[in-house]
Amino acid sequence: MTPTRSLARRAALLLAAGAAALTLTACGGESTPAGPSDNAGATSAPATAPADKHNEADVAFSQGMIPHHRQAVEMAGLAASRASSAEVKKLAEEIEKAQAPEIETMSGWLAAWGEDVPEGTDGAGHGGMDHGSGHGGAGMPGMMSDEQMTGLGKASGKEFDTAFLTMMIAHHEGAVEMAETERKQGLHGPSKDLAADVVAVQNAEIDRMEKLLGKG
Repeated sequence: MTPTRSLARRAALLLAAGAAALTLTACGGESTPAGPSDNAGATSAPATAPADKHNEADVAFSQGMIPHHRQAVEMAGLAASRASSAEVKKLAEEIEKAQAPEIETMSGWLAAWGEDVPEGTDGAGHGGMDHGSGHGGAGMPGMMSDEQMTGLGKASGKEFDTAFLTMMIAHHEGAVEMAETERKQGLHGPSKDLAADVVAVQNAEIDRMEKLLGKG
């Protein structure tokens, strides 16, 4: 092979190699933008999920606990003028102060979710529903009947103290049961947090009430 032909061949090879390099660079350049785009999609995915994501258990919890709390608040409201024990009166005040704001909180959640908020009480703390049943027929353990509420409203002194503590223990036990269900089945973080508070606070109050009854 002559020197001229050898140089020409080397030049052709160099040009081919340069073209291949440019092709690879171009391909790499086309794939580079895809990386950030994919990453952006991955990081933005959580933002597309609603901050208050919830499920049916969360709805049932609020729709059941609202009338349940309303009845407890009404029972507690009777203690100021009917209880003889200062400890019972103090406990009743604490129950009312804790549960009234929770009613507003849960009502706000239901409204934000586009769900029905249980109506106000029917005069006996039952939210206009059948006693012992929740919104949509869901059971509400621990709810008092009309007869029980009427009897409590007529009692006074030590008789009231005993009836109040006995009924409120059962009422709290029902609320704890409902809250435990929410903790296991719910999805909405704030609802599960509220349920955890209900379990902790009301179990502690049950212990206090049992001691006041001489059972602790």
